[in-house]
Amino acid sequence: MPHPSPARRWLAGIAVVGLLATASAAARPVAAVGAPAPAQPVAALGLYANSAIVAPGGPQKWVALHSLAPQSLGTYTVRVDRSAVTAFADVREGEGRSTCTTQGPVITCTVDGANEPDQDLLTLGVTARADAEVGRSGELALTVTAPGVGTATYRSTVSIGEGVDLATASDLELNGTLGSTVGVPLSVTNRGATTARGLVLYVYGFNGMTPGKRYENCEYTDLDLDNSAFACTFDNSLAPGETLGVDPTFAGTVGADTWAPNLYYNFAYWFTPADWAEFQSQYRPAAPLGPKGSDPALTLVPANDTSARALGQTDTRFVNNDTTIALTVTGDQRADVAAVGATVTGAVGATAAMTVGFANNGPARAGDPGQQGLVVVTRVTLPAGVTAVSVSTSCVDPTDEQWRPGKPGARLYECSASGGVARGERMGFEFGLRIDRAGSQTGGVALLTRSGPGPIADLKPANDTAKILINPRGNGGNGNGGNGGGGGDGGSLPITGASTGLIAGLGALLVVLGLGGFLLARRRTRFDA
Repeated sequence: MPHPSPARRWLAGIAVVGLLATASAAARPVAAVGAPAPAQPVAALGLYANSAIVAPGGPQKWVALHSLAPQSLGTYTVRVDRSAVTAFADVREGEGRSTCTTQGPVITCTVDGANEPDQDLLTLGVTARADAEVGRSGELALTVTAPGVGTATYRSTVSIGEGVDLATASDLELNGTLGSTVGVPLSVTNRGATTARGLVLYVYGFNGMTPGKRYENCEYTDLDLDNSAFACTFDNSLAPGETLGVDPTFAGTVGADTWAPNLYYNFAYWFTPADWAEFQSQYRPAAPLGPKGSDPALTLVPANDTSARALGQTDTRFVNNDTTIALTVTGDQRADVAAVGATVTGAVGATAAMTVGFANNGPARAGDPGQQGLVVVTRVTLPAGVTAVSVSTSCVDPTDEQWRPGKPGARLYECSASGGVARGERMGFEFGLRIDRAGSQTGGVALLTRSGPGPIADLKPANDTAKILINPRGNGGNGNGGNGGGGGDGGSLPITGASTGLIAGLGALLVVLGLGGFLLARRRTRFDA
């Protein structure tokens, strides 16, 4: 079975994070998606860095220092005081755009960050010394000085842990039909010489399925979203050579409104409790992903011989902790999406609200996260006599060389929003239009539909366009692109769907984003062929 490329997996992770960032809003009906965001004020310098746990003979880990300030820091310096950890750990500057000098336990780096909006300030590589004693820990003192912004210090903890080697099957192939229940038989083996005490199973996705249970020992992001993440904690000890698997209740139901045929990729990763806390700390202090379930706890049971043999011979590197779960859904089901235009009235000089988008007439969901699901881009063409003074942050100017969501003043916009749109729902995008010229004017909405690698027609292409009417003469029409009688005015019916907009959080969003990079880095040898 061919694997998804690293780039595709990384982009899939990025698509998920927008959903998780707005989980509280995305699960309920909204008036429209991606309302314009307020301008960010200049803030004082704030810092965050993850902690790291390393083992003698184990792999190098990374401590990444981030700025919490919304603006670029320009050219700044970072002073790294390693004196509290040098007895048991080796800490060195990583590759990047910095120029560093070392004097005893102190590293001082000068960094040009003028064109780095992601605010990743400095990365440090950490390894355990060969004679390091398990249980030792200390803090790195990371001090940043940015002219015109200020000076701040953050402390990151480096700990020495006991090395273990968890391993799992690299691939799991599942098959389902519309509405069917599919078991997900994940398992883990201890390939090392030391008993692992406690386990954490992190599942990123469950695309194409709704989890059958919400277990009391699992923490969940919002499972109403098309993508989800959850972590299950187990108290089990795993002896060398032992294999345990999740109990048979661990299953999902394929949606009856799935676009089919389809293929979904999901990912599962096994952690020790300390590694899970470290992973969570990459972008925020360790905290629950979300609420726990109320169903009886998920348990681990001895895996059957077939599951154990499927692992084959593996080494003790941490690249063998994750499983790619491929779900193939058979069937024949597509969707009809219809453009929704708008009628706008107002005096010259006035600013009027406009909402345009599309309706899903079903039967399949639109915006399905599968490899063959229907992806809808709403292209909005404004007439020359109006100016977009506020724009949904789900919309960009496709002619602009820079990626600037919500940029005002363009004539053409392409809008897209993460999350599925069920049959009978609408997805809308808000604009504020200043009317610059008197008289009737006409713009348009056109839907660009794709599935998999390229364009595909939906079930009824004739209704994929609609009009934008500005001060129409007489009754002016309704701007309807043929969606079957709902009216084309963007405000005539409630518009529901998942809200996106600019990425607005650093919590669960970045934990999931971190997993994308985490898996990409550790499985590079598997997927770069």
